[in-house]
Amino acid sequence: MDGATVKAVLRGKMGLSSSIVKRLKQAENGILLNGSPVHVDKRVQIGDRLELTLFDTPSSGIEPVPIPLDILYEDEDMLAVNKPPAMPTHPSQNHHTDTLANGIMYYYRDCPFTVRVITRLDKDTSGVVLIAKHALSAQRLSDAMREKKIFKEYLAAVNGIPNPQKGTISLPLGRMPGSVILRCVTPEGKTAITEYETLWTEKELSLVRLHPLTGRTHQLRVHMSHTGTPIYGDDLYGAPQREERVRLHCSSLSLPHPATGEPLKITAPLPEDIRELFSKQHQERIEED
Repeated sequence: MDGATVKAVLRGKMGLSSSIVKRLKQAENGILLNGSPVHVDKRVQIGDRLELTLFDTPSSGIEPVPIPLDILYEDEDMLAVNKPPAMPTHPSQNHHTDTLANGIMYYYRDCPFTVRVITRLDKDTSGVVLIAKHALSAQRLSDAMREKKIFKEYLAAVNGIPNPQKGTISLPLGRMPGSVILRCVTPEGKTAITEYETLWTEKELSLVRLHPLTGRTHQLRVHMSHTGTPIYGDDLYGAPQREERVRLHCSSLSLPHPATGEPLKITAPLPEDIRELFSKQHQERIEED
């Protein structure tokens, strides 16, 4: 981009959002060209060196708490952790200090850090959670999510045997009348599509691989319930088990790396409370897979 302005490089070549460019302009020495501060109207030449510095501020209101993190992947751009069951992702009413975000703030307690969760999971759902480590990676990962370039795969123990054992569920979902939490299949709802595959069945339970092509609230739970095989422990949607966690696990994320664009797959092992529902023979198959 010989002769282009710094702004054109930032917005066009690098794809930075206007908000990030604004923050760079406001930061002291946020934009350096060949070692000197410049305005975004400055034109660049081939061989010039452009340096950017973007400072973070700590997430306000999130208390650092020494909660152990099961780290699956980390580099200078992002962090991926294996969230255990029964842990909220973010603080909320009645959960101020026992969340994944509290643990992340403690992990980065020695530097300013903002918790930017890209792939949030419900409290009961375990598995891969992706966190951007700075504003630029957050923008690029959020763009990848919006453009459906980040693919999630789940494993779930369900009651019964799906019929057929492999297929695609395409049923629109909307809010259940009179409830702020529950969702239901309704013609007035938003498009929701789930691919599924039954891996094996034992003792009236099946282990199912789920791939949501859309990201609606409670999508996997409602779709499996509607087809007569509610997820184990999901008594909100018809599972016979009571006071047990919903046995749903985000087993992998596939995504383009926010800095290099190279494909990356991050996996999380199946938790013990799903493994224990099946025999030793099937548990060995889980380890082989």
